[in-house]
Amino acid sequence: MSSVVKFLDKSLLQVRNEIVSCERCPRLREYCEQVGREKRRAFRDDTYWARPVPGFGDPNARLLLIGLAPAAHGANRTGRVFTGDGVGASGDFLMAALHRAGFANITTSQHVNDGLKLTDAFIAAAVRCAPPDNKPTPEEIAQCLPHLDAEIGALPRLRVVVALGKIAFDAYLQLLKTRGVAMRPRPTFAHASVATLANGPTLIGCYHPSRQNTNTGKLTPSMMDDVFRKARRALDRNLRRAVVSN
Repeated sequence: MSSVVKFLDKSLLQVRNEIVSCERCPRLREYCEQVGREKRRAFRDDTYWARPVPGFGDPNARLLLIGLAPAAHGANRTGRVFTGDGVGASGDFLMAALHRAGFANITTSQHVNDGLKLTDAFIAAAVRCAPPDNKPTPEEIAQCLPHLDAEIGALPRLRVVVALGKIAFDAYLQLLKTRGVAMRPRPTFAHASVATLANGPTLIGCYHPSRQNTNTGKLTPSMMDDVFRKARRALDRNLRRAVVSN
């Protein structure tokens, strides 16, 4: 039985434990632990998480967001995706957009005890360990795919996937390929692109909310809002179909 298949009947808590204890990628594990020892001056008194980072959010989520990987001094420090990477950084930018769309109760994501709660949304990542230079290898992405598959398998109401960046977009398509999902033509990544896949969630592309993208204007708040409006419409269409079929 493949590792992808054997994860699917596990609860979200079991999946979390499997992710946290993962040692599949020695390069990434070594780097995360090194960062946790050396630390950044601003966080010298913090105890870094320095382990693989599981997903976070509502177990009944219909919306899944997939990021790239934990930030070395963000999620690798705090243990929660898109958390603690700096005021106004990708975590805050994303949570502000989720809040405007009604998926998050606050607009920031600074630490695990900040009271942030997601409603109808869950956030995961293509790679669960912070990679050097924020660049995981193709082999490391492939090694991590079973974790994403496991979390998806533990989210039975999932209807829409938003891929934050091309790497996350391609990783999700790679996962679907391992599941035998037919994709003709293969979806192409673009910001706010929408792909309806056979017997599966709607896939929406989105530029990653990195500082490089948000500081240069490649990704603006209104562009992010457009993505979540499309996600809401897709969820609403799915709900109407479910009501009609019943």
